[in-house]
Amino acid sequence: MKFVLGVDAGGTSTRALAVAADGTVLGAGRAGGANPNSHPPAEAVANLAAAIRAATEVPGRASACVVGMAGTAKLTDPAVAALFERTWRDLGLDRVVVLTDAEVAFAAATDAPDGTVLIAGTGSIAGRIRKRRMVATEGGYGWLLGDEGSGFWLGREAVRATLAALSRDGDLGPLATAVLAEAGVDATDRKYAWRRLITVANAEPPVRLARFAPLVAVDDPAAADIVERAADLLVATALATREPGEDTPVVLVGSVLGDGSRVGERVRAKLAGLEVRTSSDGVLGAAWLAAVEAFGEAAARRPG
Repeated sequence: MKFVLGVDAGGTSTRALAVAADGTVLGAGRAGGANPNSHPPAEAVANLAAAIRAATEVPGRASACVVGMAGTAKLTDPAVAALFERTWRDLGLDRVVVLTDAEVAFAAATDAPDGTVLIAGTGSIAGRIRKRRMVATEGGYGWLLGDEGSGFWLGREAVRATLAALSRDGDLGPLATAVLAEAGVDATDRKYAWRRLITVANAEPPVRLARFAPLVAVDDPAAADIVERAADLLVATALATREPGEDTPVVLVGSVLGDGSRVGERVRAKLAGLEVRTSSDGVLGAAWLAAVEAFGEAAARRPG
């Protein structure tokens, strides 16, 4: 039986699909995270192998395998690359293409070969897609150097707005109240609360500020201002990857840009006039790209 493998290897979990030439899903597997940046490489490949083995309990041999992976930069380390190559051999995979998670997310949302992928979760980055490969990026520098509009950025701005509110007279708004509650800070004494919130925020790894990001959904002018600024920054990041007059799709990925997100709503509004899609399942994109790799564009069918 002819089939291909699509794998979405994230930081939290790894999913694999075995898909026939007609798009029929023949098997599925799931295991722990396989991002070699956030897990020891040996653990990452073990989880990757477990998900693939679970998906391939079908007769035959995979004609191609596409792995969408967060942390592909780690494969520039020769020792890590050798570990992954050995894993492919042990699994009997002859034709493996490793792509970024952004590339498979784009393919999960559209058949178009060219366009833009905008990712905003804890961090943020935009990529220019050409012939289904990412050829340029904007942003993605991490919390210290960038990640504008991301969950980290939203959380940090929510805390900063709360500190500003504590420094002024008048009632605290819904955003400040929510931030203080999340931080476990009593607002009875404002001077104490101001100092305590700074202490709490600095006591954790900086990226933990992202836990305050969902609070900008409250009905509050301060929260609305943060949402609007985040949307402006994310749209600017996406547009920086595009050529003048480009009308290719923009694919949105990540929790900050989800259908129910206020930031996502504002980003979509600001991109009015362009085809904007939301990607929700990278493993489907990986499986379809594997089908294109093995059977050709005309023969490949979307998994279903």
